Amino acid sequence: MPEIIKNKSIVADDWTVLRLAEGETADTVTVADGKVIVPLKVWKAQADKLKARAELGVWFASDERPEELKGELDNFKVIAVDFPKFADGRGYSIAYNLRARLGYTGELRAVGDVLRDQLFYMQRVGFDAFAVRADKNIHDAVKGLTDFSEKYQTSWDEKNPLFRRVKRDAVQTAD
Repeated sequence: MPEIIKNKSIVADDWTVLRLAEGETADTVTVADGKVIVPLKVWKAQADKLKARAELGVWFASDERPEELKGELDNFKVIAVDFPKFADGRGYSIAYNLRARLGYTGELRAVGDVLRDQLFYMQRVGFDAFAVRADKNIHDAVKGLTDFSEKYQTSWDEKNPLFRRVKRDAVQTAD
């Protein structure tokens, strides 16, 4: 069974990410039984049928907007954000908006071209699960969550900048 990083631990992944094959469309693709994370466009095309499922997830492509699910977030056990390539940072904004603006509290998973170098920053914007690229060592990647010991800027995981969290003594200057 494949593995993912979830809540800073390596665990078995019992979810399947549905990706449309060539020739398949969002309204005609068959969603298999079990724990499936469907593309947003499949959810939008088949929501009436899929709402009855107890364990369903949805994933966003990097060019989709999280506001499209406003009011529907409770339908999903997991929301994933696809990173089509390492250099595409739009998924960070999607994650931050899901957490901070839309109030999503469930599992938020990064999928696609996910590498160790990104994990620390991904958790800062709200991701708590990571499907590391298959050709990379997941045991090495999990160490990326603790690459840095301090956070200077504010984000989802730290609401105060460093200068507000650290008390410093006043520096006296010579007269």
